[in-house]
Amino acid sequence: MELLRPSVVLGSLARLASTLSITQPGEVLPAASPALAGAPPPDGAAARAVPAKPLRRSLAAAVAEGACAEVFAACATGAVITGWALYLGAGTALIGFLAALPLVAQLASLPAAWFISGRSRKWATVVAVCVSRLTFLPLIALPWLGLAPAAKLRVFVAIVAVSTIFGVIGNSAWVAWMGDLVPGRLRGRYFGQRTVVLSMAGTLASLAAALTLDRVGPLGWTGAALSVLTAVACLAGLASLGLLLRQHEPAGAREADAAAGWMSLRAALADRRVRPYLHYQLAWNAAVGISASFFAYHLLANLHTGFLVVAAHGVVVAVVRIASARLWGRAVDRIGARPVLIVCSFGIAAVPAIWLFPTPERLWPIAIEAVLSGFLWGGHGIAALDLTIGLAPRTGRPFYLAAFATAGGLGFGVASVLAGQLATLAPAHFTLGGMEWTSIHILFLLSSLGRLAGGGLAVRLQDPGARGGVPDLVRSLSAPLRAAVAESFVPELARIPVFARRHR
Repeated sequence: MELLRPSVVLGSLARLASTLSITQPGEVLPAASPALAGAPPPDGAAARAVPAKPLRRSLAAAVAEGACAEVFAACATGAVITGWALYLGAGTALIGFLAALPLVAQLASLPAAWFISGRSRKWATVVAVCVSRLTFLPLIALPWLGLAPAAKLRVFVAIVAVSTIFGVIGNSAWVAWMGDLVPGRLRGRYFGQRTVVLSMAGTLASLAAALTLDRVGPLGWTGAALSVLTAVACLAGLASLGLLLRQHEPAGAREADAAAGWMSLRAALADRRVRPYLHYQLAWNAAVGISASFFAYHLLANLHTGFLVVAAHGVVVAVVRIASARLWGRAVDRIGARPVLIVCSFGIAAVPAIWLFPTPERLWPIAIEAVLSGFLWGGHGIAALDLTIGLAPRTGRPFYLAAFATAGGLGFGVASVLAGQLATLAPAHFTLGGMEWTSIHILFLLSSLGRLAGGGLAVRLQDPGARGGVPDLVRSLSAPLRAAVAESFVPELARIPVFARRHR
């Protein structure tokens, strides 16, 4: 039980800070994969084909569906998966396998593209998401089934594996569908506002799930609590399916995909506009994967903060991401995704470097990192989703998206495994320059350098919808600050005689 409570709370709180804008391994939900959230091609031809009333209804339903998906994720995946595994007696090896399963499932992106090709993207999404989310129904009764513990564990692992694989298929179909549906002129603002709602829903649901397990665990009701959370997740899954059915599907995509077939994958790999983005996805996700799994561990094991600081860090990241989402959405609409991705990539390179400075007696750098991380990852996520679909033509889009997802998942997975091995082989503690360091600090430094290199690759990206560059973005982001300064100080300066003539 002592193992269950920390792991569940830690996993839930980690989800609060899940601001990574990459194709995140472990995100098996259509609404929860920010790098692959859909938007249409730059010409907006598909969006114009959707009548105004069905479009408005569909966009509103997509926001509500995303909130339901976040509730499902909080109550059925992530930390709750770890809770189930420990409750059923899983060892560390099996828990490690469950953590790696979403990485392996990313390889299903290419078969998923074949499954989607030539089919209704809406119905492919509905079927795959239905299987992914409602597969958890048997878990509600699992604590009370008359099965041997080993048999219960095998049932649990099979359910998680099926759900994860179908989640990848559903995510791929959903992305292609949203790419046809959401108007290009609205995609930055729309997904910025959608991010606000999803972040709030995910934060509240994750806290509620963690608090439930933390409170009832000592009472011996862990099995009942896990069962109730799974039931809530399935109800949220049913609600999300109803909301998916309310959304419109533009005509023509199915025929285009059927004609393109696997040639679209070959075209994606050969496309000179796409290849730099594939290189970026691979390198960026690898750089992030070096350190992504070790921030909370470092707080608890090396900085000895306890779970309160972990919780505070996650909440600050989520709040800042919510507050900045609309700002980034407008910037992407007005200037383009590429400048935002460049600025955020170089800025995010500083995030793991900040973790080199906190000590058990000096924790204040973590507060700076939380604000910076929430702000920059929020912009990175919106820009990445915009560019992902902007580079993928409507014809054969599932294969383009599969290529992006595979590159990202492969980079993250390989880097995570190698980082774990390096942390094991390196000295746990050592002195350098008169300061105490740990093996985790090595990973933070390597991740920072890798992200800096990823920022360099972002400069080479092509954005078909870009309407400005980095200087335009900087001026746009600084405009509110300059306006506030001018409003505060210019009237004061105007009272000084030497400046008064200039303001007449």
